[in-house]
Amino acid sequence: MTLLVGIISKDRAEILPKAISSAQMQKDVDVEIAIFDDASSDNTRDLAHTFADVRWHFAESSLGVSKARNFLMQIDGFEFYCSLDDDSWFLESDALAKGVDIMRSDSTIAAIAFDILSPDQPNRNTRSTQFSVRDFIGCGHLLRLSVVRAAGYYQQMPGFYGGEEKDLSIKLLDLGYKIMKTPGVHVWHDKTNKARDPRKQHRSGVCNDLVFFFRRAPLIILSLGLLYRVFQHLKFGVQSKLFRSTWGGIIDFFGLFVTRKLKRVPVSVVTFRRFMELPGA
Repeated sequence: MTLLVGIISKDRAEILPKAISSAQMQKDVDVEIAIFDDASSDNTRDLAHTFADVRWHFAESSLGVSKARNFLMQIDGFEFYCSLDDDSWFLESDALAKGVDIMRSDSTIAAIAFDILSPDQPNRNTRSTQFSVRDFIGCGHLLRLSVVRAAGYYQQMPGFYGGEEKDLSIKLLDLGYKIMKTPGVHVWHDKTNKARDPRKQHRSGVCNDLVFFFRRAPLIILSLGLLYRVFQHLKFGVQSKLFRSTWGGIIDFFGLFVTRKLKRVPVSVVTFRRFMELPGA
């Protein structure tokens, strides 16, 4: 098989079928679909009877997104892996074929960042030439599995939400590969509120962002860069009225030094500079 579409799901049985159906509708590409149910407490298991041609994996206890994605990406026999959130779906039936064509046209491309739309950003873009970006968005992206394997897959982040895609992206760049954005090849992210706590997500995101910087930043910019990063988060926390969540994330980050759970695996100065200069997806 050419491509595995992996969907990590938890307690979203009502909306998950839209993601599955959109993957089934993809044309002109050899696709298999796998669902990793991360210990849902709703009726997600019942969907296995409706979608019998889909590969299902049911966890008895929650692994989290990174470990679940790594599990699916280590299934043998696939060249590419498309990650699709359980509240996301393709808006065009040729999205995956387009992504695969781009990847095969240039062996230095490790990832495709699809054009993400959402309720707060609903306007479609016209299709145009792909361009380099520094990262991809988790709800819809395409990966070259041989390169992801060389990069060591997703690194576990201490917080439950945020930062895992950015961390993998910079590892791919450090190996000398590119990440390309495909304007007009759309994935809709519905941003379903179920199982989301914005303040907890923000706290986790702050902690994970600081972990990312500590883990990947070259030594020459680490100290001042980390202090500036903390300042940026505090400033945003005040402006967005999320100061308590921001401060909690900062405390969580520095608490990791006490438990000695932080290890530095910095990228090169060239890679880090490139990462900072490239636009985000």
